[in-house]
Amino acid sequence: MSHIPKRYTVTAALPYANGPVHIGHLAGVYLPADIYVRYLRSAGRDVKFICGSDEHGVPITIRAQKEGVTPQQVVDKYHTLIRDSFRDFKVSFDVYSRTSSATHAEVSSSFFTKLNDAGQFIEQTTQQYFDEQAQQFLADRYIVGTCPNCGNENAYGDQCERCGTSLSPTELINPRSMLSGAQPILRDTKHWFLPLDQYEPWLREWIIEGHKNDWKTNVYGQCKSWIDQGLHPRAVTRDLDWGVPVPVPGADGKVLYVWFDAPIGYISATKEAFPDEWELYWKDADSKLVHFIGKDNIVFHCIIFPVMLKAHGEFILPDNVPANEFLNLEGDKISTSRNWAVWLHEYMAEFPGQADVLRYVLCANAPETKDNDFTWKDFQARNNNELVATLGNFINRAAVLTHKFFDGKVPAVSHLEDFDRVTLAQASEFPAKVGELIENYRFRDALAEVLNLARLGNKYLAETQPWHLIKTDVARTGTVLHVALQIAAALAPLLEPFLPESAQKLATMLNIELGNWASAGRSDVLPAGHQLREAALLFAKIEDATVEAQVQKLLDTKKENQLANTPVTPAKADVSFDEFGQMDLRIGTIVAAEKVAKTKKLLKLTIDLGLEQRTIVSGIAEHFIPEALIGQQVQVLLNLAPREIKGIQSQGMLLMAENADGSLALMQPSKAVRNGSGVV
Repeated sequence: MSHIPKRYTVTAALPYANGPVHIGHLAGVYLPADIYVRYLRSAGRDVKFICGSDEHGVPITIRAQKEGVTPQQVVDKYHTLIRDSFRDFKVSFDVYSRTSSATHAEVSSSFFTKLNDAGQFIEQTTQQYFDEQAQQFLADRYIVGTCPNCGNENAYGDQCERCGTSLSPTELINPRSMLSGAQPILRDTKHWFLPLDQYEPWLREWIIEGHKNDWKTNVYGQCKSWIDQGLHPRAVTRDLDWGVPVPVPGADGKVLYVWFDAPIGYISATKEAFPDEWELYWKDADSKLVHFIGKDNIVFHCIIFPVMLKAHGEFILPDNVPANEFLNLEGDKISTSRNWAVWLHEYMAEFPGQADVLRYVLCANAPETKDNDFTWKDFQARNNNELVATLGNFINRAAVLTHKFFDGKVPAVSHLEDFDRVTLAQASEFPAKVGELIENYRFRDALAEVLNLARLGNKYLAETQPWHLIKTDVARTGTVLHVALQIAAALAPLLEPFLPESAQKLATMLNIELGNWASAGRSDVLPAGHQLREAALLFAKIEDATVEAQVQKLLDTKKENQLANTPVTPAKADVSFDEFGQMDLRIGTIVAAEKVAKTKKLLKLTIDLGLEQRTIVSGIAEHFIPEALIGQQVQVLLNLAPREIKGIQSQGMLLMAENADGSLALMQPSKAVRNGSGVV
């Protein structure tokens, strides 16, 4: 870097407190941000790492309504889950706040007021759908109707989730309110708009001219496309009762639009955590602001939020916004609504002590320039072939051989040969290479270079073969292990941004402090005679059964999704009440069950119906274990004409429910009733 700023403000996109965090979020936003911050700290930079839960918006109110709880209860639940997941994954936030805090309400209200007082907003009256029964305006997601594109009768007011078409509420056919089910009416409502179009000339100069060469091509390209198409005023308020109230007279029932108040959350979180110095990180010209986001947030962080900051006039602008693309899962797009995801909190519970394995795989496979795919087989292969066989193997051999041949003490150097000097010189170049890649947001390449340092160590040991050399030349063996241990010591600080727990384990094994970036290139970190601690494996092999269980978990999810989307069998022709009344439906208890000989599907059941016991032959043998049925209460059609099946007289029919996949479930009363009770 030609200029190193006095301080850094690094933000990671506020996760929406409407569900857990998945690996796509980690790979695209939080892991690269954490790597960058850990590197800056190791390099001695003054940095604040800011994040928090985004807790306003319509999806949260919809979830609260469905679950019969308050929006505050929803965000409290997920804020805690997300915060704890990040902590367990070792994401090193300086502060993890939330937009429902009092500080955030004060800061975002003050921000809005300053812009409003300065005439930066346009007040416009528009028409919006209103629910007369619920007596409130409806946000887009509170309106459903028929999609004009595909005919889906449950399309939302902003998008049809069946065909993916973006919509406006007025495009829906037969719109209805999700609150009351009634057809809404259009009613005038006033809102405040940020005139993005007025900032087009400035944005062209600042982005298209000013950041053409230093922003990632995907970020720059999306911004240029938006600006070239022409910008329009964007509403900063909406009619809703969950959010930060609009702080002007006559704005009852209106809140700040979530896209407006959420990025201000970076500022309010910093102020909340550092009340005496927060302005240094947001208002001093020699502070560098970097936003880590996913590609779906590029416009908000590169165009809209900068316009807000520019309009305010007191804040620095983002220096860079290194957005990543999306991470897919086993060839399919990650979806919260379909539960097609690897959730962080579940991973941490199912793979205890292996946060670094996931950190490694997600960084090595990061979607930095294009969408990428996470598979459990690749997860296993990278762990076993790279972490265990390359990185862990080098560290283990260097440490174990030192304990075996020199009682765990770093041996002295007798004489450095040319090969030793070349190897040490090559090792000394890695900190600069890795650091430069991180500074340029190329984290995947940076991690690859760290692994290359371990490969250099393995190559050195393979060519010098200290396990054979010890038989003929103890002094030379000591020199070889001394060089190998210096490489191991250099790995510790270089690993720390990527694999913090493993880096600390390595430092503990070597009996040294973790060190900073400057120490990584030195060849004298471990003096002769320095005592190592007991050698331990940094990584463990992951077995086939472990990943097969995870793959099966996803396959089960896919099956559930397919069943949920399978159309229900159409209704049969109507029957009269008298016809229905002729069926004698009773509750009985199965007292005996056995397979019918020479058949796959048939069970012979004896059912106590109160007035008598009857034998029923039922084709359910592939779905139930006979012994497990004994004692179960079931529904029986009693007055079905008897029928002989495989030589057995069947006296009735057992009623079952059949899923779309053909699996069966018993039709049972919700509590025990007397045998022979009628079904009415």
